[in-house]
Amino acid sequence: MHRTDTRPDDRALRAVWGLLGLLLVLRLLAMAGLPLMDTTEARYAEIARKMLAWQDWVTPWHAQGQPFWAKPPLSFWMTALSMRLFGVNEFAARLPHLLCGLAIAWMSARFALRQHTDAAQAPRLRAWVWALLGGSLLFVVSAGAVMTDAALVLCATGAMCAFWNAQQQGDRRAAWTFFVWLGLGLLAKGPLILVLVGLPLLGWCAWEGAWTRAWRALPWLRGVALALLVAAPWYGLAEQRTPGFLAYFIVGEHWHRFVTPGWAGDLYGKAHRAAPGTIWLFAFAAALPWSVLLPLAAWRRHRSAPGAGTAQASLRRYLWLWALTPLLFFSAARNIIWPYALPALPAAALLAAFWCLDRPAQSLRGLLAGLLASVAMMLGALGWAFSNGHAEAASARRQVLMYEREHRAGQPLIFLDKQPFSAEFYSRGQARSAATPEALRAQCGAAGCLAVLPEGMTGALLETGLRPVRVLGEGHADRLWELSASEAGPPPR
Repeated sequence: MHRTDTRPDDRALRAVWGLLGLLLVLRLLAMAGLPLMDTTEARYAEIARKMLAWQDWVTPWHAQGQPFWAKPPLSFWMTALSMRLFGVNEFAARLPHLLCGLAIAWMSARFALRQHTDAAQAPRLRAWVWALLGGSLLFVVSAGAVMTDAALVLCATGAMCAFWNAQQQGDRRAAWTFFVWLGLGLLAKGPLILVLVGLPLLGWCAWEGAWTRAWRALPWLRGVALALLVAAPWYGLAEQRTPGFLAYFIVGEHWHRFVTPGWAGDLYGKAHRAAPGTIWLFAFAAALPWSVLLPLAAWRRHRSAPGAGTAQASLRRYLWLWALTPLLFFSAARNIIWPYALPALPAAALLAAFWCLDRPAQSLRGLLAGLLASVAMMLGALGWAFSNGHAEAASARRQVLMYEREHRAGQPLIFLDKQPFSAEFYSRGQARSAATPEALRAQCGAAGCLAVLPEGMTGALLETGLRPVRVLGEGHADRLWELSASEAGPPPR
């Protein structure tokens, strides 16, 4: 926002881009090498795999006969299309979410450059936005993980950038693009997009007294019709195919999930419990290492930003409202997880980049230190995940691969007690589950079976007539056994 004549330190900027490139390489290695983690990643990847295998592009399916009403389909569409192009594997499932992350960073940097017209400062500003966003902990994790959040944040970022460009610069294409992003956001995660975009826009218009200007800058009536044209057909088809979807999705997922602690109506798992205000702790962790380094830099220098003109001050207010809205909105929520802080990161990165632009020399050194910390965190996480089977313990990939190597014709793979979603994904839907040892005996068949058993369960199997033959592999808290079945049934008591 403040212009200076200081020339960028080209060598430092090259180091910034080099560290960002290293972060990207490490993220690609993780995407290709780590198994899909239960529950979130594997569940969403498996829903997309079913969508592709069953060629049902309207209803996401949680299991055979059980539709997945918790999320709209945009993320599943992207994941399924990627697997159609590149095969059913971890990398293909994760690739669209990495591309969403890269698009968010590119869009944020482009937005910053449109607001700051000093060409000499452009290389530094671009590098700062990419580094502050791409080097933050939650952004690195979510860009390349199979979740629905990356698509939502892409749509929210696109809408917020488009609104500003439309009403400040008279960009008619941006005015229409704003409504396209809203429609896509409704397909990404539902009405939440209206909160993440609508609340900061209303707050900014009230603060600035810009109601008339905002009304004239965008084609609101036709634009809302365009957004509905993008999203409404799917909502109508989804309710038609599986009646009850709209009631559960609107009331359950957008009311009880946020205001009812331990909501018992969750059809797909267990509602989270968190104290009010936990979102601020999540935001602090999400922005690491910058949530530590930037406050330290500001405190050490005791230096306020140079005076800014009216337009720059208005932009700062817009960015503050954009960044704080998700955190304020979720402050009272009890059922939250840390990705809920993700929509705040693009605006926070823009604010920090403009702040750093007024402190070029010190900020470049701090930027390099922060990126080195991000690379160190990534290396540490990968070292932990790949060592001693920690990553494999959160997935059934190893058990499925051992089954494919060891099984004989007619031997099914059965998970006793609970079948993880990763087992469904890696077995292409062939793995089975049994709630009790008796149910396992019924499914095992005359040819025997391979079963994943929790520790200490072999004694209960003997009571059913199943005989453990040998251990084929060990997981974190379970083992893959070859079981033989006695036609005579359980031994006499």
